[in-house]
Amino acid sequence: MHNRFPSPRRAPRRLIATVGLWAVGSWAGFASAGPAASLAAQGPDRPLPEQFSAPRSYDAPRAGSPPAIDGVLDDAAWEAAPWTGSFIDIRGEDWPTPQWDTRAKIVWDEDHLYVAAQLEEPHLWATLADRDAILYREHDFEVFIDPDGDALDYYELEINALGTEFDLFLPRPYNRRGRANVGWDMVGLRTAVALDGTLNDPSDEDRGWTVEIAIPWSALRPPEGGSAADDPRETDRYAPVGGGRHMPGTGPRAGDEWRINFSRVQWPVDVVDGGYRRAELPSRENRHPEHNWVWSPQGEINMHIPEMWGIVRFIDGAGP
Repeated sequence: MHNRFPSPRRAPRRLIATVGLWAVGSWAGFASAGPAASLAAQGPDRPLPEQFSAPRSYDAPRAGSPPAIDGVLDDAAWEAAPWTGSFIDIRGEDWPTPQWDTRAKIVWDEDHLYVAAQLEEPHLWATLADRDAILYREHDFEVFIDPDGDALDYYELEINALGTEFDLFLPRPYNRRGRANVGWDMVGLRTAVALDGTLNDPSDEDRGWTVEIAIPWSALRPPEGGSAADDPRETDRYAPVGGGRHMPGTGPRAGDEWRINFSRVQWPVDVVDGGYRRAELPSRENRHPEHNWVWSPQGEINMHIPEMWGIVRFIDGAGP
């Protein structure tokens, strides 16, 4: 048996902002309202993506009591937190709306950053079970964190429907000679998933899955000798979002703003011999057959443009 589940058709591309000096001016204009007002302007050597929109923002309330990390989003802390907007195509609003909804929540306390996500999914699929496997080769959910928003020393976490984790550290983005440190670990990380359906079974239609994550602030620390933030040639380019440098291994104070984004990688799949398989592999003709759905759009198919990530403001709030 060989069945293909259809994928959304791409809409014609529309230019929102061209690169170069005009785009730099557009960035400054967008940055004049809301939390984005504290963003640093792009340097002349870092033009904006061809498609550009203002980053999304989110107010994360402080949790009075930590959520249980069991994958079930029924804790009082989550009830007090708003959902993000539904994820959109990584390139922006002018591209097709994702077929299946994804949204997330954030809360925090003195010790942890907590993330919850809800993903609609009719085809629950995950086979990669080894820690630090390259999870985006199948469906996954991803978190990106740049504590001081300077596009340096940032962290990535991926998780799939099996609960497999892949975490890594980058001193700078790939297009600035950055190399991923996959051996780095978020020490003390706790994650859980809950499935509403049957995993790897094409004979039925599933409803989705939920993710729950607790990241210790103490884990957000570059590996020894691996930080780019001490290089003045780098740190002079971008001012921190919140106006000050992040002290490694520490959390925010109420009112601080961090750069954070979420991504969902979703592959068109075939059913072959009773199991799921990617319908198309990356090729020279189609480098990205997968769908990339995100909270805050990147303007192009590239999550490693930290300047385009969303702005999360940590607030005291009234969390239970």
